[in-house]
Amino acid sequence: MTTIARFVPSSKLPDVGTTIFSVMSALAAEKKAVNLGQGFPDFACDPALPDAVTRAMSDGHNQYPPMAGVAVFREQIAAKISALYVHQYDANSEITITAGATQGILTTLLACVRAGDEVIVIEPAYDSYVPAIQLAGGTPVFVSMNVGEHGYSIPWDQVQSKISDKTRMIMLNSPHNPTGSVLSAADISALTEIVNNTDILIASDEVYEHMVFDGQSHASLARYPELAERSFIISSFGKTYHVTGWKVGYVVAPAALMAEFRKVHQYNVFTVNTPVQYGLAAYMQRPDPYLELPAFYQQKRDMFRQGLENSRFRLLPCAGTYFQCVDYSAISNDSELDFARWLTSEIGVAAIPVSAFYQQPKESGIVRFCFAKQEATLQQAIARLNTL
Repeated sequence: MTTIARFVPSSKLPDVGTTIFSVMSALAAEKKAVNLGQGFPDFACDPALPDAVTRAMSDGHNQYPPMAGVAVFREQIAAKISALYVHQYDANSEITITAGATQGILTTLLACVRAGDEVIVIEPAYDSYVPAIQLAGGTPVFVSMNVGEHGYSIPWDQVQSKISDKTRMIMLNSPHNPTGSVLSAADISALTEIVNNTDILIASDEVYEHMVFDGQSHASLARYPELAERSFIISSFGKTYHVTGWKVGYVVAPAALMAEFRKVHQYNVFTVNTPVQYGLAAYMQRPDPYLELPAFYQQKRDMFRQGLENSRFRLLPCAGTYFQCVDYSAISNDSELDFARWLTSEIGVAAIPVSAFYQQPKESGIVRFCFAKQEATLQQAIARLNTL
């Protein structure tokens, strides 16, 4: 029998398998569980948004757009950033539209990281960071967040201890997935002190920028000139406008950094869906949808937390994102993955083990729920979780 095994190349990502999100969503579908695992809404976007895209198609915007993105779209993004964070990005040279935030992250790393470079990753971390670093030829260097009664926090002294002459970049994420934590003024001060007088770059994943609660403001790195000058800031319209399947995002950076970004961008994706860009640009003329988003998701957060306040789960603080982490140690001694599987199969509510966000699984007895769901969905989940 002829074998073709010799034609299979050695893997560039030998440790990568199917993501935990796909695994838990498949299990939720099989068990007909309420899926609070994968982070996507189960409700529709504003009908005005797909209507705007339909108009763009009808108006003939169906051919290639400019490589960096439709000009009017980039101008709207520049205006939004200026209004919210008081930083002026040049729409022509400092903003690029991407095929979602994940592509923006990968392109940032491919543009800046070379073999032998080190990239600091603060765990738990979104699962695309490490493979992207490895594909760029870099070495991830891990720092684990502290977790306690007051939730998760970054141990900046440990970050400082990992800095070396090989450190090329620090990966940041705020509001933070999966923990729901946000950067504070003290965090910004510590980060600034670490990178001052170095050539270290920052990749700042800010896709949940419009989900910061309790009257707080998002600490975008765009607000801080000494950080903005060395930062690639990544965001996404999928999270903001409830259209995760559209996979449209953007990256902003100073012109010299963006020039390097675009050299890679033009060959790994070239450009992004034209009518969606025009539709989003038209929709962005009204700031209300993103300005009202914190209150929209805070109401869901509060409802979910209140529904579980008398349960056996210990709820960790949630200052941002649409994720709620809970400590289940009063319920089970199982590993996080086993508990999440049991919860999905036997109780009928899917969750994500936080251990999946570490390169080497770290057990903390914590799982993550997504509350970007309809009220009826959340009420059903709450009722089931309160049986434990």
